[in-house]
Amino acid sequence: MKKINFDAIVGLFVLAGFLAFVYMSLQLGEFSVFSMEKTYSVQATFNNISGLKRGATVEMSGVIVGKVNTITLGENDQAQVQLQINNGVKITEDAIASIKTQGIIGDKYIKISQGGSEELLADGGFITETESALDLEELVSKYIFGKV
Repeated sequence: MKKINFDAIVGLFVLAGFLAFVYMSLQLGEFSVFSMEKTYSVQATFNNISGLKRGATVEMSGVIVGKVNTITLGENDQAQVQLQINNGVKITEDAIASIKTQGIIGDKYIKISQGGSEELLADGGFITETESALDLEELVSKYIFGKV
């Protein structure tokens, strides 16, 4: 009888350890089944997103306020980027979305600079003012071949 109780207790500890491992793996992978944070969607169109990836952060004043949800090729061969912005973060209709680089050769992210308008973007709204990514390779080639 003692052996069965001991085996059951060991089995429960192994199961608890496995569940803790799965939970930590999901959290470190920035995927959460239990996430209750609500978001709303905003669209932006860029001429060049060079290096921007799905899941990249969206920052405002240095604070992460969302992430890049999808990237598709839209009209006129421009990149259509859908941003998931945390509820409670208000974006003005004349805000500017810029693609920036963390560090010299770091990951790309989107920086939103607020405008002066009183009107706010609603769910599904469009950021009309955008600044595309700086393409260093293109700049270097222009410099080397004297087209600067």
